[in-house]
Amino acid sequence: MKKLWHGLLIAFLALVTVVAVAPANVHAADQSLAKVKAKGTLVMGTSPDYAPYEFLVNRNGKNQVVGLDAQIAQKIADDIGVKLQIKQMDFDSLLVALETGKVDMVLSAMTPTATREKSVDFSKVYYKAGQNFIINKSDKGVYRDKDSFKGKKVGVQTGSLQADLLKQQVPEAQSLGLAKVPDLILALKSHKISGIVAEDAVALAYVQNDSSLATIKGKFNIGGDEVGSAIGFSKGATSLVKAANKSIDTIHRQNLIPGYLKTAGKDMTSNTQDTSMLHYWSYFAKGVGYTLLITVIAIVVGIAIGTLLALMRLGKSKIIRGIAVAYIEFVRGTPLMIQVMFVYFGIGLIVDIPALTAGLIAVSLNSAAYVAEIIRGGINSIPVGQTEAARSLGLSQRQTLQSVVLPQALRNIWPALGNEFISLIKESSIVSIIGVTDLIYQLKVVQSATYKGIEPIFVAMILYFVMTFSLSKLLNFYERKMKHAN
Repeated sequence: MKKLWHGLLIAFLALVTVVAVAPANVHAADQSLAKVKAKGTLVMGTSPDYAPYEFLVNRNGKNQVVGLDAQIAQKIADDIGVKLQIKQMDFDSLLVALETGKVDMVLSAMTPTATREKSVDFSKVYYKAGQNFIINKSDKGVYRDKDSFKGKKVGVQTGSLQADLLKQQVPEAQSLGLAKVPDLILALKSHKISGIVAEDAVALAYVQNDSSLATIKGKFNIGGDEVGSAIGFSKGATSLVKAANKSIDTIHRQNLIPGYLKTAGKDMTSNTQDTSMLHYWSYFAKGVGYTLLITVIAIVVGIAIGTLLALMRLGKSKIIRGIAVAYIEFVRGTPLMIQVMFVYFGIGLIVDIPALTAGLIAVSLNSAAYVAEIIRGGINSIPVGQTEAARSLGLSQRQTLQSVVLPQALRNIWPALGNEFISLIKESSIVSIIGVTDLIYQLKVVQSATYKGIEPIFVAMILYFVMTFSLSKLLNFYERKMKHAN
């Protein structure tokens, strides 16, 4: 009897646990909409280089994402009762941002393919479009459909449906994958590729704004929802998907898409009314400002941390020396682009770091590793007799380092440090992949807005030269002063 009561008690407790925990688990698994409402913002991730879906216009001195997708996102945010926040990054970084919680949804003309559905929940299709080719107008009689591109080099956006379609249905074609459509257009106009696979709305947008281009039907074999665009959400975000689907149903019922496309067309027209580079001077000025900001902070932080690492590596403690060596070798052995993405997306899983802050941290820590080796080399270049003489005069080890070793080392390493600072101006451009509005990012913006490829590149090249040449002259000035001080 005792065993029976004991068994019944265990069964009862188990039942209570299941009843209590089950609703909690269901509730916990469906907090996506509640979280959005609690924070008061709906964060949309996009790559704004795909007009008329998403592109940039300058309003009141600020870059603003507009287009069909931006209007749909605004509708969803309004229906939920929250503000819309848009984060910009490369297309192939969007799903990473979604998985790491940097964004609540991805609206970037994304197609709900079977592969993506394994890691992403999609809304209903909000717009269906065909797949066309953008070609040079002079080649219009050469190409008729996808089969005409067998053995040719064709451009596609990295990570897109178009890349998959080309690989599957035209395996004889060579694929050139780039992150930005303006880069593909530039490759096409310079005859590095024969065509670009793009959605019909995108192809038409470029052709209407560039008389040297033409579009032809792709005639790809596409079935089901793979012909349309949907909104991507984190896996299990059921309530947020339902809210988006409700808004999409309203959009379709009220036939709002034509109006959204018309508004996007007006914005595209306003961008191309004056496509001179002088008209877009504020874009380049903003890019230069951010580039210099990142460079200056990276230099200051890099010197501070680099000096510390150099002293740690020269220290007597094996543990401290080992830590410094491990850090320097690891940083120098991994690409800066990977480091930027790790800080923004990886550490972003624990702490939400803004794109600019993530870029500053990554570039500064990367520079510190190289500066550390430069400083270590400079200290080692000072004869041991200098240190021994200073110590014999009664100077402490710290005083010897500050007053004798480092001043001489600085004169020896100044040219190498100068090269590192100049390199930083150019290397900082990598932060554009996470949406930091540096000069390279602004270059892409101007390309997207004006449908011009060469002119923005030329302007950016001149601006980079001015910055690096000016810094070089400044460094040479102080180098001469140090020589005269001797």
